[in-house]
Amino acid sequence: MIFKSKFPDVDIPTTGIYQFVTSNPNKVPDDKVIFVDGITEKKLTFGELKRNTKKFAAGLIDKFNFKRGDVLALISPNEVDYPVVVFGTIAAGGKVTLVNPLYTANEFEYQFSDSNSSIIVVHPFCLSAVKEAAKKLEIPQSHILLFGDKEIDGFQPFSTLLISNNEEEEFKPIEYTFEEAKSTTAYLCYSSGTTGIQKGVETTHTNMASNVVQLHSFETILDSNSKLMGVLPFFHIYGLNILVHYVIYLGASTIILPKFDLSTFCRLIQDHKINYAHIVPPIVLLLVKSPIVKDYDLSSLQMVVSGAAPLSKELCNKFYASTKIPIKQGYGLTETSPVVTLGDDNIMVHAKVISFSGKGYNEPGELCVRGPNVMKGYLNNEERTKASFDKDGFYLSGDVVIVDEQENFFIVDRVKELIKYKGFQVAPAELEAILLDHPAVLDAAVIGVEFEEKTTEYPVAYVTLQESYEKTPQLASEIQEYVGERVAPHKRVRGGVHFIDKIPKSASGKILRKVLRENAKIQFS
Repeated sequence: MIFKSKFPDVDIPTTGIYQFVTSNPNKVPDDKVIFVDGITEKKLTFGELKRNTKKFAAGLIDKFNFKRGDVLALISPNEVDYPVVVFGTIAAGGKVTLVNPLYTANEFEYQFSDSNSSIIVVHPFCLSAVKEAAKKLEIPQSHILLFGDKEIDGFQPFSTLLISNNEEEEFKPIEYTFEEAKSTTAYLCYSSGTTGIQKGVETTHTNMASNVVQLHSFETILDSNSKLMGVLPFFHIYGLNILVHYVIYLGASTIILPKFDLSTFCRLIQDHKINYAHIVPPIVLLLVKSPIVKDYDLSSLQMVVSGAAPLSKELCNKFYASTKIPIKQGYGLTETSPVVTLGDDNIMVHAKVISFSGKGYNEPGELCVRGPNVMKGYLNNEERTKASFDKDGFYLSGDVVIVDEQENFFIVDRVKELIKYKGFQVAPAELEAILLDHPAVLDAAVIGVEFEEKTTEYPVAYVTLQESYEKTPQLASEIQEYVGERVAPHKRVRGGVHFIDKIPKSASGKILRKVLRENAKIQFS
């Protein structure tokens, strides 16, 4: 059965993403501030954004003979000039691959190589690892540019490219027909890699523009006067879409926080009167459990949206009870550019559920989606691309959902993360939600571990404790019993509760279960 949106369809943008994002439907003036660095107070206006992107595009072409289809790798924490590099590259006809600045040299090398990057723009703090990766790939030093305005060890700042190729004629960004926009890759974002090797996702101009329109159709609370918290990493498609593309399209403002710190996060909301915060579950958890929050006035916030990883109903309720700020969850994937739903809203997305039991409603199955925001495919991986779509063009999300008779969708977990206990399927997210409800638990993660002598997987819980609690065998047993009293017998944490200092997570807040599994192999061998 195919489920369709309750909302009417909207017009899909027919231009390239640069022309769409800078189309300025709200008629904001050129001196409107769009991006503010919350630490340094550096600002970027709408007019400066347009001028500097065109200058950067002209500089890429003039200095590097940058051509349509070439790839620029961008490595930096959130920063005011990040959108200049993004849209300058797009204006020059190129593709942008966005890279996690916390990567190692080997991880940089993999993404540079897989994406075929020829130009790199990097924040100075990760220059050393980037240099090492670029050297192995024989990317010349002259093709590596720095954020900021200082030369470092012979590496030039990106601002040296902010030129005009003709003083009398402003650079004209590359334009695309509708057919070209639908098929031309704009972004190469890499999937989270929480369970295995990362995959390059080809997001087209139309994919991204469509998702902004979809978002705009039901996010009526946002307008050109809105101020958004810019803590989500811009290199992640969640932050890239909402805090960069959507904000520019609206003429709103993003207050940038380059590195998360709870006190600074709260202070920026208070000082800038931020009214919309897109965050991830670990931040929601801190806002609920940290006493620091009470020292700040967060009353300007009209809405908080959590995405990128599961957030339990219990934690949502606790957040609202403690802050009185409405909170809703977003669901999406890198492959869907990324938003599929916010709350129960979605536009022009068709969905179907492939039931594991064949029984229909109220039974778990894999969610499949189809819409203009669904990716072109996986880079350099035609086989994986074909395997990810069914014969009707639906993308197989890999997420387990349940649909009730009212056509409400409930995300259960990832198909690959379900624990198989004696024929039963156990969702780690359900157990994690219960663990987080225990007063001693600050954070938690659950994985399945194969116990050969039992010929089955057991759920194993990893827990970090609140500061006032000590790691004792008695507390581990108490937490294990706490979960056991609240679930069916097959869902009990039979592999035990184990204390660790920190739950490994990606920059977007997803639990890195592959790290836990690697540790478990050693622990239980």
